[in-house]
Amino acid sequence: MVLLVIGLGAATVGLAVKLQQGKRQSQNEGTWWQISYEDITILPQNKPSQRGTLMSRGDRSDVSSGMGSSDLYSSVRSQRGEELLFAPVGLYQGNHVAIHYVGDQADAWVRKPAVLQEVQLMCELRHENIVSFFGICIEPPNVCLVTQYCKKGSLKDVLRHSDHEMDWIFKISLAYDIVNGMLFLHRSPLGSHGNLKPSNCLVDARMQVKLSGFGLWELKYGQTHRTYNEKLTDHTELYWTAPELLRLPQVPWRGTQKGDVYSFAVLMRDLIHHQDRGPFEDRDEAPDEIIKQIREPSAPEPLRPSLSEEKGNTEILLMVRACWDESPDRRPTFPSIKKILRETSPKGQVNILDSMMRKLEVYASHLEEVVEERTSQLTAEKSKVEKLLSTMLPSFIGEQLIAGKSVEPEHFESVTVFFSDIVGFTKLCSLSSPLQVVRFLNDLYSLFDHIVQSYDVYKVETIGDAYMVASGLPIRNGTQHVDQIATMSLSFLSATLHFQIGHMPEEKLRLRIGLHTGPVVAGVVGITMPRYCLFGDTVNMASRMESSSLPLRIHVSQSTAGALLAMGGYHLQKRGTIPVKGKGEQTTFWLKGKEGFPVPLPEFAEEEAEVPEIL
Repeated sequence: MVLLVIGLGAATVGLAVKLQQGKRQSQNEGTWWQISYEDITILPQNKPSQRGTLMSRGDRSDVSSGMGSSDLYSSVRSQRGEELLFAPVGLYQGNHVAIHYVGDQADAWVRKPAVLQEVQLMCELRHENIVSFFGICIEPPNVCLVTQYCKKGSLKDVLRHSDHEMDWIFKISLAYDIVNGMLFLHRSPLGSHGNLKPSNCLVDARMQVKLSGFGLWELKYGQTHRTYNEKLTDHTELYWTAPELLRLPQVPWRGTQKGDVYSFAVLMRDLIHHQDRGPFEDRDEAPDEIIKQIREPSAPEPLRPSLSEEKGNTEILLMVRACWDESPDRRPTFPSIKKILRETSPKGQVNILDSMMRKLEVYASHLEEVVEERTSQLTAEKSKVEKLLSTMLPSFIGEQLIAGKSVEPEHFESVTVFFSDIVGFTKLCSLSSPLQVVRFLNDLYSLFDHIVQSYDVYKVETIGDAYMVASGLPIRNGTQHVDQIATMSLSFLSATLHFQIGHMPEEKLRLRIGLHTGPVVAGVVGITMPRYCLFGDTVNMASRMESSSLPLRIHVSQSTAGALLAMGGYHLQKRGTIPVKGKGEQTTFWLKGKEGFPVPLPEFAEEEAEVPEIL
């Protein structure tokens, strides 16, 4: 029972709410188009940059003529000294809107059935290239029309404030928006625009054109037709009016579709020439005289704006001339105009955003190619640097330096060090030019470098005619360092038999070599040009073996000779005990050859007994 009572109560409340809503809807059925001025938040107008709907004094007449002017427009002076009027901007239901104040008589005229019908139609018109109409405020003294706000102002403003000539695809895109808006209006119950000109083509923040200045003629002017008063009419506002309409005693405000095509042609000429001062800015006649010549042409060719062949392609210029033809029947329709614009646009791009996206895609694709190419170049250059670094430093040490790590000195228990130089190099230099010496050393050391690649050795450096190699570092190889250095030394001697000095072909190269085996400390020295250097008595002893050697001989210390004999297969000859600077008396040996060595060696003239196996 309780549930039944609750259910009946809820149904009664719901029915009451519906009846109340229906009553309100019935009461507001004829006033739905009204906007309460209190619902609009007027935004500050002290910044001229807020030119949401910028209007010239002539444009203002489209709203207020015949109704009395309003002083609620914000006014500034342009750089040219002309007065510019800005429609106030406000917020209405979350939308930025432009507010066009009209005379108080609108409250009476809006009650007419025909006007109400057109107001309803204007509110229902929705298209991306049409300025949206929100409604009317009829609360004196704030009688106004509320329309969509367009941040960039009119096309006239865009042309005026552009510092540079607009890109052709940009102009085509603006024209394409206008054509789309005109197509929509021509197919709508309005049938035509009637007032197409640059100041009635508004541009939003996305640089999309939205048409305004059409419809509500009786509301704005109290009549559906207009007449021209020679004294009161601003003749510059008639530049875009078709000549057949100028000849009528009373012209319908809504104009005609063929008249709109003519207006589009003149507007297109302004766009092509990037002009904001009107289509006849280059003529000396007064505006009323220009309009008279258009209305009553006396010459075979009726007066039209100048059209430069250099400003656009042939198809567009032919279309413009056809659109302002004297005969309305010969003018093309907007569907055919749209087709021409699309066909003449680069790659069929007639929308700024589409064009920008296409350019961004092309740029991104090109950027990917550039990045890939530069990455390949960087990889190649990096490989070159790593290769060059590997010739100066051991590979793993180079990797540590590239990674920013420090390289600590390292002690090696046993390595074999090789030194060589050229006997008589000082005399050879005195008989040669510096360039010849450089070429000679480059040829010789290139030969040695090629030989070095076949052995487990590390080329430490070259200083003048001195060539230094070590084995057993930086990568330890057990006891193989003695065998590797000894075999490499024999290969060096064999190579000198056939080496020819370029600028002295008769001169024989006489190389002397010294070897020593022992401990060393190795590490990287320097920052600007880091070098991998060896330190210790072993290095000094190897240098002494080389300096006390003879031409075409391999002079080895006792430690190196002992290691070679222990390894077996090498032919050594005792030289004897000789004084070594800083080392005293030292027993040294000659390395004469190796069993199975495949290439010839220099003759060893001095005959001495071979060293026994155990020293």
